[in-house]
Amino acid sequence: MNVLGLNAYHGDSAACLLVDGRIVAAAEEERFNRIKHWAGFPREAVAYCLREGGVKLCEVDHVAVNRDPRAALMYKALYVARHWPSLRLLRDRVRNARAWHGIRQALGTHVPGTEVRARVHHVEHHFAHVASSFLVGPFEEAALLSVDGFGNFSSTLLAVGRGESIREIARVRFPWSLGVFYEAVTQHLGFVNYGDEYKVMGIAPYGEPTYLGAMRAIVPQVSDWEYGLDMRYFRHGTEQLGYTWNKQPPGMGRLFSSRVGKLLGPARDPRAAVERQHRDLARSLQVRYEEAFFALVRRLQAVTGLSSLCLAGGCAMNSVANGKVFANSKFQHVYIPPAAGDSGGAVGAAAAAWVSLTGRRPEPMRHAYLGSGYRRGGVARLRRGRGGEL
Repeated sequence: MNVLGLNAYHGDSAACLLVDGRIVAAAEEERFNRIKHWAGFPREAVAYCLREGGVKLCEVDHVAVNRDPRAALMYKALYVARHWPSLRLLRDRVRNARAWHGIRQALGTHVPGTEVRARVHHVEHHFAHVASSFLVGPFEEAALLSVDGFGNFSSTLLAVGRGESIREIARVRFPWSLGVFYEAVTQHLGFVNYGDEYKVMGIAPYGEPTYLGAMRAIVPQVSDWEYGLDMRYFRHGTEQLGYTWNKQPPGMGRLFSSRVGKLLGPARDPRAAVERQHRDLARSLQVRYEEAFFALVRRLQAVTGLSSLCLAGGCAMNSVANGKVFANSKFQHVYIPPAAGDSGGAVGAAAAAWVSLTGRRPEPMRHAYLGSGYRRGGVARLRRGRGGEL
């Protein structure tokens, strides 16, 4: 059985191929078109995976994508009824959902001249995340946590994995999101490109948490484990922000409302120097993120009573927080997949589809050497093409 996993029409578009339960190839589109965080259909990544597996598109039995347009429909309807988001925002969401429904047609368009026989499976976004960490991970039993911006109207999933099964425990739904909080402050600090959060994480150790009170006002703790967002400081709940997820690097508008300037001071110009105030803001952001993150981790350990933890989602790439899991919880073992972010959703979707079809887990992902490589001469040509010499 051949299962093709996809993360498409979103940042870090990627593909993965399982052949008889073994991952034979996985790659991000940016590795081929050299455009960082490319959002769109992963045409070159699909072609690469098929070549590596010796599989034609007409021989792919199942295609699994890490989005389910039918997920959380009731919550979406209730949110629209209560908050009346802009028509532009609703049109944007409908347009994105249509793209996901057209995966079969997209495959036929981008890989022409061959029949698409595959059955398409839509895997809920956060389920795909935890599947990428557990179903092909090293544990037979583990607590599972996915934290990111948003996917299928959720930002956080707490679950437990045992054998071939994954059982949901709790979720944090739109519009609350630790990922959006971190991204918004990253924008405020003048780092406006998609994926710039790592720069702020790197600046944080050079500051002091002098703005921690303000960060706690923006992200209040609403229970012993669940965080919220004070939506007076954000725009994403009701406004269309100009997100772009197709045929280009991801783009987005300003996440914070004008009110935040009174709380955190004026936004930094991207061309300006990083001053003490900015370092302190970065440190305060990181501290508040860790407070909320470890409340989730401790709650998950208390509910499951397990000693092993699998982390996934874009926020699982916050290595500073990851390094403190043992000191801030009772977990004794942690696994984080090589592609914890959205690109890894292609792996998770394929693994989840395989389990649902066969009742068996795929082979463990024992290494990350699944993408494209270069021979020595090819590296030399690349370097010379950029004006450099080996």
